[in-house]
Amino acid sequence: MDSTLNSKLGHRSRLRQRFLQGGLNSFLDYEIIELLLTLGTPRIDCKPIAKAVMKKFKNLKHVLDASPDELQEIKGIGSSNIFGLKLFQAISERYAKDKIPVKQSLTSPVAVAEFLKEKYGREKKEHFISIMLDSRNNLIDICDISTGILDSSLVHPREVFEPAIKNLAAHIILAHNHPSGDLHPSTEDIKITQRLASVGEMAGIDIIDHIIVSSNGFVSLKERNLF
Repeated sequence: MDSTLNSKLGHRSRLRQRFLQGGLNSFLDYEIIELLLTLGTPRIDCKPIAKAVMKKFKNLKHVLDASPDELQEIKGIGSSNIFGLKLFQAISERYAKDKIPVKQSLTSPVAVAEFLKEKYGREKKEHFISIMLDSRNNLIDICDISTGILDSSLVHPREVFEPAIKNLAAHIILAHNHPSGDLHPSTEDIKITQRLASVGEMAGIDIIDHIIVSSNGFVSLKERNLF
Protein backbone atom coordinates (compact mmCIF):
# COMPACT_ATOMS: atom_id res chain seq x y z
CA MET A 1 0.00 0.00 0.00
CA ASP A 2 1.23 3.50 -0.85
CA SER A 3 2.91 5.09 2.20
CA THR A 4 0.99 8.38 1.75
CA LEU A 5 -2.34 6.55 1.67
CA ASN A 6 -1.22 4.48 4.66
CA SER A 7 -0.50 7.69 6.58
CA LYS A 8 -3.94 9.16 5.70
CA LEU A 9 -5.73 6.02 6.84
CA GLY A 10 -3.72 6.01 10.05
CA HIS A 11 -4.65 9.63 10.74
CA ARG A 12 -8.33 8.84 10.16
CA SER A 13 -8.15 5.87 12.46
CA ARG A 14 -6.56 7.97 15.22
CA LEU A 15 -9.16 10.72 14.74
CA ARG A 16 -12.03 8.25 15.04
CA GLN A 17 -10.46 6.47 18.02
CA ARG A 18 -9.98 9.81 19.75
CA PHE A 19 -13.67 10.57 19.26
CA LEU A 20 -14.76 7.14 20.56
CA GLN A 21 -12.63 7.54 23.67
CA GLY A 22 -13.42 11.14 24.57
CA GLY A 23 -16.24 12.45 22.40
CA LEU A 24 -15.92 15.87 20.76
CA ASN A 25 -14.78 17.82 23.82
CA SER A 26 -11.12 18.01 22.76
CA PHE A 27 -11.84 18.55 19.05
CA LEU A 28 -11.37 21.85 17.28
CA ASP A 29 -14.15 22.87 14.89
CA TYR A 30 -12.12 21.99 11.79
CA GLU A 31 -11.41 18.52 13.23
CA ILE A 32 -15.15 17.88 13.65
CA ILE A 33 -15.67 18.91 10.01
CA GLU A 34 -12.74 16.70 8.97
CA LEU A 35 -14.25 13.76 10.84
CA LEU A 36 -17.59 14.25 9.07
CA LEU A 37 -15.94 14.64 5.67
CA THR A 38 -14.08 11.33 6.04
CA LEU A 39 -17.42 9.51 6.11
CA GLY A 40 -18.08 10.42 2.47
CA THR A 41 -14.49 10.58 1.20
CA PRO A 42 -12.78 7.20 1.53
CA ARG A 43 -9.24 7.92 0.25
CA ILE A 44 -8.65 11.68 0.24
CA ASP A 45 -6.92 13.73 2.93
CA CYS A 46 -9.82 15.75 4.36
CA LYS A 47 -7.82 18.02 6.66
CA PRO A 48 -7.06 20.71 3.99
CA ILE A 49 -10.69 20.62 2.84
CA ALA A 50 -11.92 21.00 6.44
CA LYS A 51 -9.60 23.97 6.97
CA ALA A 52 -10.83 25.56 3.73
CA VAL A 53 -14.41 25.10 4.95
CA MET A 54 -13.60 26.78 8.26
CA LYS A 55 -11.80 29.63 6.50
CA LYS A 56 -14.93 30.37 4.46
CA PHE A 57 -17.61 29.84 7.13
CA LYS A 58 -15.64 30.80 10.29
CA ASN A 59 -17.28 28.39 12.76
CA LEU A 60 -19.04 25.04 13.03
CA LYS A 61 -22.51 26.59 13.31
CA HIS A 62 -22.11 28.50 10.05
CA VAL A 63 -20.83 25.38 8.29
CA LEU A 64 -23.87 23.35 9.33
CA ASP A 65 -26.22 26.21 8.44
CA ALA A 66 -24.70 26.60 4.96
CA SER A 67 -26.76 25.55 1.95
CA PRO A 68 -25.60 22.70 -0.33
CA ASP A 69 -24.76 25.25 -3.04
CA GLU A 70 -22.59 27.22 -0.63
CA LEU A 71 -20.79 24.08 0.52
CA GLN A 72 -20.08 22.97 -3.04
CA GLU A 73 -18.11 26.16 -3.61
CA ILE A 74 -15.34 24.54 -1.56
CA LYS A 75 -12.98 22.52 -3.77
CA GLY A 76 -13.08 18.84 -2.78
CA ILE A 77 -16.59 18.80 -1.32
CA GLY A 78 -19.05 16.61 -3.20
CA SER A 79 -22.62 15.45 -2.76
CA SER A 80 -21.70 12.61 -0.36
CA ASN A 81 -19.87 15.09 1.92
CA ILE A 82 -22.82 17.48 1.87
CA PHE A 83 -25.20 14.65 2.69
CA GLY A 84 -23.08 13.73 5.72
CA LEU A 85 -22.91 17.31 7.01
CA LYS A 86 -26.63 17.98 6.60
CA LEU A 87 -27.53 14.60 8.08
CA PHE A 88 -25.37 15.35 11.13
CA GLN A 89 -27.13 18.72 11.52
CA ALA A 90 -30.60 17.15 11.22
CA ILE A 91 -29.79 14.36 13.69
CA SER A 92 -28.39 16.89 16.19
CA GLU A 93 -31.55 18.98 16.00
CA ARG A 94 -33.83 15.93 16.29
CA TYR A 95 -31.86 14.60 19.27
CA ALA A 96 -32.00 17.98 21.03
CA LYS A 97 -35.75 18.08 20.54
CA ASP A 98 -36.45 14.47 21.51
CA LYS A 99 -34.33 14.47 24.66
CA ILE A 100 -36.61 17.15 26.17
CA PRO A 101 -39.43 15.10 27.63
CA VAL A 102 -43.08 16.03 27.71
CA LYS A 103 -43.90 17.11 31.29
CA GLN A 104 -40.71 19.14 31.47
CA SER A 105 -41.33 22.13 33.70
CA LEU A 106 -40.92 25.43 31.85
CA THR A 107 -40.92 27.92 34.68
CA SER A 108 -38.61 30.65 33.36
CA PRO A 109 -37.84 32.52 30.12
CA VAL A 110 -34.37 30.92 30.14
CA ALA A 111 -35.86 27.41 30.23
CA VAL A 112 -38.21 28.23 27.36
CA ALA A 113 -35.43 29.82 25.30
CA GLU A 114 -33.14 26.82 25.73
CA PHE A 115 -36.04 24.55 24.82
CA LEU A 116 -36.68 26.45 21.57
CA LYS A 117 -33.17 27.38 20.49
CA GLU A 118 -32.18 24.05 18.98
CA LYS A 119 -35.39 23.65 16.98
CA TYR A 120 -36.06 27.21 15.84
CA GLY A 121 -32.88 29.23 16.45
CA ARG A 122 -31.40 28.48 13.01
CA GLU A 123 -34.61 28.56 10.98
CA LYS A 124 -34.51 30.81 7.93
CA LYS A 125 -38.24 31.65 8.21
CA GLU A 126 -40.19 32.99 11.18
CA HIS A 127 -42.24 30.46 13.11
CA PHE A 128 -44.95 31.54 15.54
CA ILE A 129 -45.35 28.90 18.24
CA SER A 130 -47.81 28.20 21.04
CA ILE A 131 -46.40 26.26 23.99
CA MET A 132 -49.19 24.69 26.03
CA LEU A 133 -48.67 24.09 29.75
CA ASP A 134 -50.64 22.48 32.54
CA SER A 135 -51.39 24.20 35.87
CA ARG A 136 -47.89 23.34 37.14
CA ASN A 137 -46.21 24.77 34.03
CA ASN A 138 -45.37 21.30 32.71
CA LEU A 139 -45.19 21.04 28.95
CA ILE A 140 -48.25 19.49 27.30
CA ASP A 141 -47.56 20.17 23.62
CA ILE A 142 -46.19 22.65 21.09
CA CYS A 143 -48.22 23.98 18.18
CA ASP A 144 -46.59 25.67 15.18
CA ILE A 145 -49.24 28.31 14.43
CA SER A 146 -47.78 30.04 11.38
CA THR A 147 -44.65 30.25 9.24
CA GLY A 148 -43.45 33.37 7.46
CA ILE A 149 -43.42 37.08 8.24
CA LEU A 150 -45.25 37.57 11.53
CA ASP A 151 -48.50 39.42 10.93
CA SER A 152 -51.62 39.71 13.05
CA SER A 153 -53.72 38.51 10.11
CA LEU A 154 -51.80 35.19 10.16
CA VAL A 155 -52.13 34.66 13.91
CA HIS A 156 -55.83 34.24 14.57
CA PRO A 157 -56.85 33.63 18.22
CA ARG A 158 -58.76 30.55 17.12
CA GLU A 159 -55.54 28.91 15.88
CA VAL A 160 -53.90 29.57 19.24
CA PHE A 161 -56.69 28.71 21.66
CA GLU A 162 -58.43 25.83 19.88
CA PRO A 163 -55.55 23.34 20.47
CA ALA A 164 -55.05 24.76 23.98
CA ILE A 165 -58.68 24.06 24.91
CA LYS A 166 -58.51 20.62 23.31
CA ASN A 167 -55.38 19.79 25.35
CA LEU A 168 -56.85 21.22 28.59
CA ALA A 169 -53.99 23.71 28.86
CA ALA A 170 -53.99 26.10 31.80
CA HIS A 171 -51.35 28.45 30.40
CA ILE A 172 -49.76 29.35 27.07
CA ILE A 173 -46.33 30.70 26.29
CA LEU A 174 -46.12 32.37 22.90
CA ALA A 175 -42.83 32.29 21.05
CA HIS A 176 -41.35 33.08 17.69
CA ASN A 177 -37.91 33.24 16.14
CA HIS A 178 -36.13 36.14 14.47
CA PRO A 179 -33.94 34.69 11.66
CA SER A 180 -32.10 38.01 11.35
CA GLY A 181 -30.74 37.62 14.89
CA ASP A 182 -32.20 41.02 15.89
CA LEU A 183 -34.15 40.30 19.06
CA HIS A 184 -35.83 43.71 19.35
CA PRO A 185 -39.65 43.22 19.64
CA SER A 186 -41.50 44.91 16.79
CA THR A 187 -44.71 46.88 17.13
CA GLU A 188 -46.51 43.95 15.49
CA ASP A 189 -45.01 41.50 18.03
CA ILE A 190 -46.40 43.58 20.89
CA LYS A 191 -49.76 44.09 19.18
CA ILE A 192 -50.25 40.34 18.62
CA THR A 193 -49.28 39.55 22.20
CA GLN A 194 -51.67 42.09 23.69
CA ARG A 195 -54.52 40.86 21.49
CA LEU A 196 -53.98 37.21 22.41
CA ALA A 197 -53.58 38.05 26.10
CA SER A 198 -56.99 39.77 26.04
CA VAL A 199 -58.60 36.73 24.41
CA GLY A 200 -56.85 34.48 26.92
CA GLU A 201 -58.41 36.37 29.82
CA MET A 202 -61.87 35.68 28.40
CA ALA A 203 -61.04 32.03 27.66
CA GLY A 204 -59.55 31.41 31.11
CA ILE A 205 -56.16 30.48 29.64
CA ASP A 206 -53.34 32.82 30.63
CA ILE A 207 -50.71 34.02 28.19
CA ILE A 208 -47.83 34.01 30.62
CA ASP A 209 -45.07 35.19 28.27
CA HIS A 210 -44.00 35.78 24.70
CA ILE A 211 -40.41 34.76 23.98
CA ILE A 212 -38.47 35.92 20.93
CA VAL A 213 -35.57 33.59 20.20
CA SER A 214 -32.65 33.41 17.78
CA SER A 215 -29.46 31.40 17.67
CA ASN A 216 -27.83 34.28 19.58
CA GLY A 217 -30.20 34.63 22.53
CA PHE A 218 -33.73 35.55 23.56
CA VAL A 219 -36.03 38.32 24.79
CA SER A 220 -39.02 37.98 27.14
CA LEU A 221 -41.84 40.44 26.45
CA LYS A 222 -43.18 39.79 29.95
CA GLU A 223 -39.87 40.76 31.54
CA ARG A 224 -39.92 43.98 29.51
CA ASN A 225 -43.51 44.72 30.63
CA LEU A 226 -44.72 44.90 27.02
CA PHE A 227 -48.11 43.30 27.70
